[in-house]
Amino acid sequence: MNGAPAAQNAPMRKEQPPAQANRLRTFAEFLVVVVCTLSLIFTVLGIGAGVLGTAAPGTRDFVEYWASGQQLTHHANPYDGSALLPMERAVGFPSGIPPMVMGNAPPALLLVYPLGFLQARTGEILWSLLLLACLIVSVRMIRAIHGAPNNKLHYLAYGFGPALVCLAANQAAMFVLLGLALFLRFHRSRPFLAGAALWFCALKPQLFLPFGLVLLAWIVTARRYRLLAGAVSALLFSIGVAYVLDPSAWAQYHRMMSASRYDKLSIPCLSIVLRQSISPNTMWLQYVPAAIGCIWALAYFWKHRRAWDWLEHGSLLMLVSVLVAPYTWIVDQAVLMPALLHGVYVTRSRSLLAILAITSAVLEIAPLRGKALMQSAFYLWTVPTWLVWYLLATRSARRESAGAPPVTVEGITAVIEVAGS
Repeated sequence: MNGAPAAQNAPMRKEQPPAQANRLRTFAEFLVVVVCTLSLIFTVLGIGAGVLGTAAPGTRDFVEYWASGQQLTHHANPYDGSALLPMERAVGFPSGIPPMVMGNAPPALLLVYPLGFLQARTGEILWSLLLLACLIVSVRMIRAIHGAPNNKLHYLAYGFGPALVCLAANQAAMFVLLGLALFLRFHRSRPFLAGAALWFCALKPQLFLPFGLVLLAWIVTARRYRLLAGAVSALLFSIGVAYVLDPSAWAQYHRMMSASRYDKLSIPCLSIVLRQSISPNTMWLQYVPAAIGCIWALAYFWKHRRAWDWLEHGSLLMLVSVLVAPYTWIVDQAVLMPALLHGVYVTRSRSLLAILAITSAVLEIAPLRGKALMQSAFYLWTVPTWLVWYLLATRSARRESAGAPPVTVEGITAVIEVAGS
């Protein structure tokens, strides 16, 4: 008889989480808050000090865009390293290092030409503000696509490690992010505008090989030719502007790319590691992952073509495209923000949100510890990690029943509220 009440009470005791587990979870959430907040503060202060402080403009990637703009305004070759180097040195570019030459094709001259009319410091401040605006607008558009939920989860995107590294380096990858966000936002309602926005993505076409192939297949199967018209119109317009600014731009660009030894650079990505591990001088090996990725992408699209959704299916496609890109830098991973923010919105796992926040914090802290900003092998793990995280996030979302109550995210909400304050 004495055992009956105990048996009845046993399930009730099991439903209550142990006090020790609660204390460990509270402590873990506190650590997430502290680490993410401190890393974000240091990163933001570093970016602000770099742009507004005493650091010279020549110490960041902005200098290559500014110097190319200066060449254009003087009707000179924007891809001539020997001509760019004195200008870069004059604004603080370190000695003993080869000149930084813009690797973007001539259509990008439309973007850098206005910098030729500005002093280096003024141009860098305006450039930095423009990049920041690209990030803010992109996050707001992706949030709007998800129905603008009444929470602070989108603040995780503002603290996304590669995006902050991109801002710190003053890299043009933020424009690529804007183009992708515009496409996702308007491909249904304003297809011509969405197609024109893809011009920004063309600034770094190596990031979009499987994505672009599926985009063409989708345009044909779904008959979205207005979107194609917008993309072609924007590209032709930029090519025309580039011809007016520099009629020899394509020939100059070809000479520069032929003389550049990108095969000698230690770029931290899967394709480079594959080539260097098997046969360093066999350049076609670098494109094998992209070829495999394209085959997978077409099969993936064909399987889901009748219910294709660029936010849901396109997020995985974008992650794979960057993973198999022939070459990609840590700053280029800023374009993965829409995919990861989609994972943030669909998952109910508090642990996965914490992992994403901590991982971003590690990327922010790494340069402060002396890691090379662009070429360090430290960054090899990043894209595979984003892909695995996204797959786990979407898998956990699918496992949740439709009527299940949402998992509370008090700890992570605290992180992003502190970060956004």
